[in-house]
Amino acid sequence: MASLKFTLRSGRALGITTHGSPIARHVVVFCHPAPGSGIFDPDPVVTADGDVHVIAIDRPGYGSSDPLPDGQWPTVIGAANDISEYLLQAEGAAGAFQPSAFESVSVVGWSAGGRVALALATMHPSLIHRVAVIATPAPNEEVEWIPAGYAEASEKLAALPAEDAIEKFTGMFDSQMADQLPAPHSDAPVPLDLLGISGADAPALSGPGVQERLELMMRDALRQGTIGVVTDILSYTARPWGFDLGDVRARTLLVYGQNDRRVTADHAAWYRRNLPDATVELVPGVGHLVVVPAWKRVLEHLVGE
Repeated sequence: MASLKFTLRSGRALGITTHGSPIARHVVVFCHPAPGSGIFDPDPVVTADGDVHVIAIDRPGYGSSDPLPDGQWPTVIGAANDISEYLLQAEGAAGAFQPSAFESVSVVGWSAGGRVALALATMHPSLIHRVAVIATPAPNEEVEWIPAGYAEASEKLAALPAEDAIEKFTGMFDSQMADQLPAPHSDAPVPLDLLGISGADAPALSGPGVQERLELMMRDALRQGTIGVVTDILSYTARPWGFDLGDVRARTLLVYGQNDRRVTADHAAWYRRNLPDATVELVPGVGHLVVVPAWKRVLEHLVGE
């Protein structure tokens, strides 16, 4: 579970987990995948050695964060707004964030979290030092990756009021995943292929504690049922993301697994074309779990000059 709670001005609570050193010179905001939560650290040993204070915030409905209120459409920019409010107005929270106390603040997102990281960078160009995007899909209309049937369903859901769209998609998602998802609070195995992890990731998955950390994250993500993943998916498939990539001023590293069949190098190329200052690194011998072997390289980029 998250290590602390923060209450937004709206009254909704966020679950926040910190990794690394609380007195480090560099702050790194980590945006988790879908499904996911902030309790996941890609490599605790690397994090501990990296002179970083990692802040990871559960998005609505995941882990220890409250779901969105009835009638509110989930959006990528909305998730970034939650992080922004914590970063800038957490005076009353334990471990309150004071930007002046650190040399830099950077942001990284894995998979679905990459969009949130980019959105946060557009909102705070003077605060965010650098960005890293790890295995994040491009919009489906730019690089097709969502099966046609799901894409058509997303278009129909986009035209509905928020409550109706969430209720309908929850029914669809739960019926399709009924045989795969464990019940909330269950110790049953969690299918990691929901994260896009495949046979190409076997070497990364066999690393010390990797599978255990991923399974703990997945159980945490599903503690409230599927409301977190349902609203998260709607936020980036049904309606526009709510920000312009051209507004990202921070130097951005795009890291993708060379053997990722779901999110291929075409996605990385699209982001490179549309971001003002971005470079691509393809990591051989790994798929969507590229966040684990690339974590040291990512942190080096985020704290660099």
